[in-house]
Amino acid sequence: MISLNKESYMFHVPNIEITELQANAIGLPLIQKRTKGEKEEELLDLKEAIEHAKVKYYIKGVVTGAIRSVYQASRIQRVCNELGLWCFNPLWLNDEIEVLQEVVEKGFKVLISGVFAYPLERKHLGLIMDKDIITELSLLHKKYNLNPAGEGGELETTVLDAPFFKKTIEVIDYVIHYRDHSGVFEIKEARFVDK
Repeated sequence: MISLNKESYMFHVPNIEITELQANAIGLPLIQKRTKGEKEEELLDLKEAIEHAKVKYYIKGVVTGAIRSVYQASRIQRVCNELGLWCFNPLWLNDEIEVLQEVVEKGFKVLISGVFAYPLERKHLGLIMDKDIITELSLLHKKYNLNPAGEGGELETTVLDAPFFKKTIEVIDYVIHYRDHSGVFEIKEARFVDK
């Protein structure tokens, strides 16, 4: 889903254009649909996209990455129910820090592409998730109740590599937009690099 609303309640926004490279790196087909990103109305657009996947690719279900977001998980579940599809939330209620640690340990390359809450700062934008960042996010969780996985919209990430990627995504050009503890690491150009 490509939301025209930068503050979409449902969908990831920063660097959503990179999903095409991600899909190619994995070797999966991609269905993209634009949405105005209006609260609740955007679910109709999601339903159309999932229904298209059901017809074109005969999908039987949807897998989400939701960990704690009842808002997102419940709405995806509702859309799946309406379409007669299975909805699987394998990370549901897992410890966020443990999820982040596993991501790093398994060799994912995850870029912090958006920060939207105090005390996150400009310096966090563009960092690659590692043990030090996870430790910092854990401390911020304890001190400020910031969700370390960004499930409350505090931060967004972009996956540049994963164990199942056939090629790595390399950022060639970017620009940082930041003001008052809110900002985006906008990828302007990226390319594939052999592993």
